[in-house]
Amino acid sequence: MLGRARICIPGVPIYLIQRGNNWQACFFADEDYLAYLDWLREYGDKAGCDVHGYVLMTNHVHVLVSSYIVDGAGALMKALGQRYVQYVNRTYRRSGNLWEGRFRACLVQADTYLLACQRYIELNPIRAAMVAHPAEYRWSSYSANAQGGEYPLITPHPVYSALGHDASARQTAYRELFRHELDPGLVDEIRQATSGNYALGDARFGEQIGLMLGRRVVRGKAGRPTKAKVPDSHRLF
Repeated sequence: MLGRARICIPGVPIYLIQRGNNWQACFFADEDYLAYLDWLREYGDKAGCDVHGYVLMTNHVHVLVSSYIVDGAGALMKALGQRYVQYVNRTYRRSGNLWEGRFRACLVQADTYLLACQRYIELNPIRAAMVAHPAEYRWSSYSANAQGGEYPLITPHPVYSALGHDASARQTAYRELFRHELDPGLVDEIRQATSGNYALGDARFGEQIGLMLGRRVVRGKAGRPTKAKVPDSHRLF
């Protein structure tokens, strides 16, 4: 059965997840992570995408980007995925599928959800009990967003830039966000949006995106649709 069509609107941040086939590993050595990040930057530039956040886990990846051309995110993930599969198959003398197939994605309402989405991404190693603090995990954007340094891959989103008047102030404010855990309800929202390819935002955001795309981009209510009551004068006997 075909999945829901992916939604992509230029200028609207989009959160992407790509999983290893059958949850199998897709990174095996440091060189693999480094190669993937190099190509993420290369193909992001070619596809007109700014990368705001990422984490490379052992068997899946999370990336938050803003695309400025139609389906730029799709072009990025296709080119990156193919290049990386070729590299892995050649390096490890294997064949066959590496990725699960279709990547998962959701559009993100920037002003209210973007920073929460970045935190969700960069906290993945914590939830997986791999490290005690996101700064301890090498393969994420946390160091770029929270500690500074030279990270040409990352382009700050305007919402992040508004955290402070200079880089030091922004990094301090961003680190402060990690002193509190993400609300479990918010975590569920993010997971449901990416799993169903829905818009991640408030009701108005969902309505606006739905109107732009001409279709529903929010979860429907469970159960059968409620039937409209037919006035007695219009009933057929």
